Amino acid sequence: MRRTILKAAAAALLLAPMIGAAQAQEVKEVQMLHWWTSGGEAAALNVLKEDLSKEGYAWKDVPVAGGGGDAAMTALKAMVSAGNYPTASQMLGYSVLDYAQEGVMGDLTEAAKKEGWDKAVPAALQKFAVYDGKWVAAPVNVHSVNWLWISKPVLDKIGGTEPKTMDELFALLDKAKTAGVIPLALGGQNWQEATMFDSVVLSTGGPEFYKKAMNDLDMESLKSDTMKKSFDNLAKLVTYVDPNFSGRDWNLATAMVIKGDALMQVMGDWAKGEFVAAKKTAGTDFVCPRFPGTDGSVIYNSDMFGMFNVPEDRKAAQVALATATLSKSFQSAFNVVKGSVPARTDVPDTDFDACGKKGIADLKSADSGGTLFGSLAQGYGAPPAIANAYKDVVSKFVHGQITSSEDAVTQLVQAIEDAQ
Repeated sequence: MRRTILKAAAAALLLAPMIGAAQAQEVKEVQMLHWWTSGGEAAALNVLKEDLSKEGYAWKDVPVAGGGGDAAMTALKAMVSAGNYPTASQMLGYSVLDYAQEGVMGDLTEAAKKEGWDKAVPAALQKFAVYDGKWVAAPVNVHSVNWLWISKPVLDKIGGTEPKTMDELFALLDKAKTAGVIPLALGGQNWQEATMFDSVVLSTGGPEFYKKAMNDLDMESLKSDTMKKSFDNLAKLVTYVDPNFSGRDWNLATAMVIKGDALMQVMGDWAKGEFVAAKKTAGTDFVCPRFPGTDGSVIYNSDMFGMFNVPEDRKAAQVALATATLSKSFQSAFNVVKGSVPARTDVPDTDFDACGKKGIADLKSADSGGTLFGSLAQGYGAPPAIANAYKDVVSKFVHGQITSSEDAVTQLVQAIEDAQ
C-alpha cells in the first residue's frame, strides 16, 4: 500500500504542472465593446479583425448602436459593475481616465516600451491613454471635427466655391437654397449639434477664445459677447437644415450629401469613411475644406481601446490587440478606411487621399503650433458631466427650447457651473 501511495503521489506531482497549464491556457478570443455600426465604421473595424485572425484570435463583438457612444458607455458600466470585463472597449478620453481611477484598467506599459509608443503618439493623446505612468489604452486614430463635407457635383451645379469665411459659408448655403437643394444636412441629436457648435465657436472667436472657453472653461469667455455671437451664428446655420432633421443618425445625414440631396454636412472626419464605403473619390465626388475660419487649428477626438484588467489567460489576447492597433501598418490601413488619421505621427501618408493627407499635415502643424484643441462635444474638452451639460444646452437651443442667444449663454454658464 505504501508503494501504491508513493506512486500516486509521484503521479500527482507530475500531473500538477499539466493541470496548472490547462487552467492558465490562453483564451484565443478578443471581446470588444464598441459602437461602430455604420458601413464605413464596420469596414474599418474589419481591418483589425483580419489582422488578429492571422494571429489565431477570434473576435467577439459587443456592438452598441446609436447615441454617439452614450449607450455603449451605459453597457460598459453594467459589465464592469458585474465584474464581467471586456478585453477592450472603444472609449473617449475622460472615460478612460475615470475607469483608470477606479483601478479596473489593465497595464500595457511593457508592450508600449517595446513598440516605442511614447515617441510616436502625440502628448495630447498620451494625456488620456496613460494613467499613473501606465499605458491603459491604445489610441486607434485621431479624428478632427472642424470639417465641411461638400458634394462636388452639387457645388459645381450651383456655381459655388469652397467658403473661407462665415459670411462666404452663409452665401453658399443661400445659393443651395435658391437652387432647391437642402443646404445643410444635419442629424438632430445633441452630440451632432454640439459637434457642429465646436466649429462655430472656433470660427467665431478664434483659437485662443476656443481654448479658454471650451477647454479651460474660463467663465469670462463663456459669458462673453463672443459666445453670444457664436450662438447667433449657430441659429443662422440651423435655418438651412431640412424640416426632418430631428433625430436623424449622422450617417444618414452624410448619405444625403453622398446622394446629392444636400450640399454639405458639418461633421467629424468619420463622415469620410461613409464616402469611402460608397466608392466616392475626394476631389471628384466630394471636397473637404476646414470649417470656414478654422484653418490652422484642429479640434480633435481620438477613439481609444481602453484595456481592462482581465484574467491572466486573457492577457495575451489583449496585448496582441493593443500591439496590432498601434502597428504602423494597421494605423495606415484602418485610418484610410475610417476617414481619420493615424494616432502615430510616424506613419507615412502614402496611401491616404487628399483629405487624409491634409488631415495628417494639419495634425502635425496644430500639435507643434499649440492649436490642437480637445472637442468639448466629443469627450476631449472637459469631463463627461460638463460635456453632457454643454450638449444639452446646445440641443435645447437648436430645437427652440431656448429662444435667444442671451438665454443660451446664461444657461450654458449655469449648466457648466452645476456640472463642475
